[in-house]
Amino acid sequence: LSGRPLSQHQSPARMGWTRCRGWLWSGWQQARSLSHGLKQRHVTMLSIAGVIGAGLFVGSGHAIAEAGPAVLLAYGMAGLLVVLVMRMLGEMAVASPDTGSFSTYADRAIGHWAGYIIGWLYWWFWVLVIPLEANAAATILHAWFASVPMWAFALGITILLTITNLFSVKNYGEFEFWFALVKVVAIVAFLAVAGAAMFGLIPGSQVSGTARLFDQGGFMPKGFGAVLGAMLTTMFTFL
Repeated sequence: LSGRPLSQHQSPARMGWTRCRGWLWSGWQQARSLSHGLKQRHVTMLSIAGVIGAGLFVGSGHAIAEAGPAVLLAYGMAGLLVVLVMRMLGEMAVASPDTGSFSTYADRAIGHWAGYIIGWLYWWFWVLVIPLEANAAATILHAWFASVPMWAFALGITILLTITNLFSVKNYGEFEFWFALVKVVAIVAFLAVAGAAMFGLIPGSQVSGTARLFDQGGFMPKGFGAVLGAMLTTMFTFL
């Protein structure tokens, strides 16, 4: 470690200890450095499915009841907001790569207090969202397996998520890849079935076309305020 060449007259024990120290130092340096554990397919699938939250599967009915057909505007505005935020984060990540993400950017641009507060708020956000996501998943599973109580599903999902995050980044990426693929396949299948029903390709389906968008009090029956209120639900579609 001192950088001096080994003497030819060193004893085998001393030479062995020197090599051992070198291996330990090299291993410690590798442990401190970051490594790329995610493959390209992991990153691609996480990018696609990472913006598909439980709100799309569970909360969409509540948003439709809140805003009516104008819920399309709520989803559109929420999606536009997410796109703008992600573009801004992407520009900052390219300009200043760092592992701290937006809390680091706030620290540099505004001050240490801003980075500190944003970092802890983000942590608190996930403390609240993870139980919400587990409860949403438990609601779906309970509808299929009514004999199992919802709390058991929620507890099992929370434990599964905790165990998954304890593995290495590579294993986490593999886990997320396959579960994200399930979400994507489910959405594609839903769109295919809904489209077939809309165009009358499914026997017995009643096709209403676009009439339902206006025959129940108009496109925006509860006003624009209801659309903004529905955005509280539609935002969870992207979390």
